[in-house]
Amino acid sequence: MSKDLLYEIGTEEIPANYMPATLKQVRNISEEMLKNNRITFEGIKTYGTPRRIVLFVKGIAEQQENLEELVKGPSKKAAYDENGNPSKALLGFLKGQKAEPGDVFIKELSGVEYVYYKKQEEGQPVKEVLKTILPDILTSITFPKSMKWGNKSFRFARPVRWLVPVLGDELISFDKDGIQCSRYTKGHRVLSEGSIEINSTSEYFDKLRAGFVIADQEERRIIIRKQCEELAEVKGGEVLMDEELLEEIVYLVEYPTALIGGFDAEYLKLPKEAVITPMKEHQRYFPVIDKNNNLMNYFITVRNGDSRFLETVQEGNEKVLRARLADANFFYSEDRKESLDKCAEKLKNVVFQETLGTIYDKTQRIAAIAEYLATVSGLSASGKKNLLRAAYLCKADLVTNMVKEFDELQGIMGREYALLQGEDCEVADAIFEHYLPRFAGDITPTTPNGSILSISDKMDTISGCFAIGIQPTGSQDPYALRRQAIGITSIILEDNIHLSLSHLTDNSLKHFVAKGILKGDGDSIKGSIIEFFRQRFKNVMIDRGIEYDVIDAVIIAQFDDIYDSYLKIQELSKWKHRDEFMKILGSFNRVSNLASKASSPEINESLFTEEAELELYNAFNKSNAKFVNYVDNREYEKALELMITLKKPIDDFFDKIMVMVEDEGIRNNRLGLLKSIGNMMNRIADLGVIVVNK
Repeated sequence: MSKDLLYEIGTEEIPANYMPATLKQVRNISEEMLKNNRITFEGIKTYGTPRRIVLFVKGIAEQQENLEELVKGPSKKAAYDENGNPSKALLGFLKGQKAEPGDVFIKELSGVEYVYYKKQEEGQPVKEVLKTILPDILTSITFPKSMKWGNKSFRFARPVRWLVPVLGDELISFDKDGIQCSRYTKGHRVLSEGSIEINSTSEYFDKLRAGFVIADQEERRIIIRKQCEELAEVKGGEVLMDEELLEEIVYLVEYPTALIGGFDAEYLKLPKEAVITPMKEHQRYFPVIDKNNNLMNYFITVRNGDSRFLETVQEGNEKVLRARLADANFFYSEDRKESLDKCAEKLKNVVFQETLGTIYDKTQRIAAIAEYLATVSGLSASGKKNLLRAAYLCKADLVTNMVKEFDELQGIMGREYALLQGEDCEVADAIFEHYLPRFAGDITPTTPNGSILSISDKMDTISGCFAIGIQPTGSQDPYALRRQAIGITSIILEDNIHLSLSHLTDNSLKHFVAKGILKGDGDSIKGSIIEFFRQRFKNVMIDRGIEYDVIDAVIIAQFDDIYDSYLKIQELSKWKHRDEFMKILGSFNRVSNLASKASSPEINESLFTEEAELELYNAFNKSNAKFVNYVDNREYEKALELMITLKKPIDDFFDKIMVMVEDEGIRNNRLGLLKSIGNMMNRIADLGVIVVNK
């Protein structure tokens, strides 16, 4: 017979952003521990509120499964001496298994006889096993930041105040650092009257609900969304639902009740983002928009409680937002009194990094990189003029009052102020877009100037940090260089940009070379930057579902043009699953293996002595020119198809020719031929790293 297990860990309020990962972690830890302890169950779910982490295991067995396994010991030869007496190796094995010499037997494995012991262990009552597992689950939970509280031996995000472990209707009693287990949980901190007794797992959720706690986070999410939508509809609008904000609010409340408030319509004259940011980022409010996507002078917030005294709560929230918007209005008015040009000059007094200089210095480097990219991309003269203007102004809004107060508005206010002072729309858009993408899944720039400026800014940061030796190590990445490299990669892939990473790196590093601040050899730093991009590109490709061996085959052979590598990977990924792939892979791998022994790809036709090698040479000559043309034009499907035609002459060559002959000239000539074919192949991929799925 099975029962349900409830394990509630009661705490002080845990940060909302910790909860999703924590609940997933608790589920994984619990599942692994139960399986390792031979405890069967039907399913596991985890629930969470600000004050509790809940593990609920459905249909858990009452008894451990019996253990029966064969344990392999030393070989028979090592287990017994010449007189048949147990050796030290066997005695040690027996001691470890708590067995006697008569308990073991001999069994052959791969032609060798070994000593085996049949380990048997009767399953224990699950109630007793849980007394060990449940404390281990508690102490195995990790958080981004945790500490020891009081005299506790384990670390946790917040102090643990109570534990409720109930199996069916039985209390699982154990003591963990003085935290006593009981049947009593806590309801809502304000609305609930006293502790709540849990007599059985079946009554847990209903009793919590009676205590003004909705334990299921998905139910809270549905309630919040529905209430917000209904309130907005009453005002003739729609809630501007932000999923990340919704996720945070779900874990900020135990009993959600949404309410709607308003603010002076005069503030709608501010830029839309200047109103939304204080609402969303600072107050955790949802904005309300009309049917035309225009901002309305309403907001929706969610309280942790019921509907009593909502008017008072509404007034308090309106008062707080009113002050925030008044500040924003004042800052906006003050900022408009000063041009972005003057703000840009102020950047001379704002340090970007001690060795790399000020933010003004950075904008000068951004402009230089952008000018290089404009040239190689064939940007028009007017486009280049706007690009360089945007480069000069792109960081100017960092010293404005609005961005100092609401740093989430960087770029957004730069675009707004640029338009207000009459800058070209191309300039204003590039100022905003040079920050894109700001996070995983964010949009990329939509204009050529925005893309160029974004790549320039991010490349300057990466090159500068590598130049002075502060590249990421382990989990440490204070300048978000990984995100910057992924951002550049995303822009290149989204915009189909062909760009030499090597040349871009040279151009970005030259500013630091000129200042003499490189910490190390320039070529070594350049190589590290390219390798850094190679790894980020590989991660991006894996996230897109590409097989790792296909990615490696391309980026090991060549990696300079990121978009070109992507095109090769796409084609090779399709080609790998064609019937022809299996036919030629072995042939080309034999070429690669021997080609690595060649010192040079030089070929002397007069040294060919056998018909098979001459036929391969002629086939290669016939294919090579076409192959190079296909690759140069990025017609990779045609190039791969052409490689198939070399299979027969390659196979004939290896069937009839001995490559490693004593005659050095003939040997090197044959190796040179294989080297030439290998070099041709590597213009697309190193097929030697492809894993064949049989």
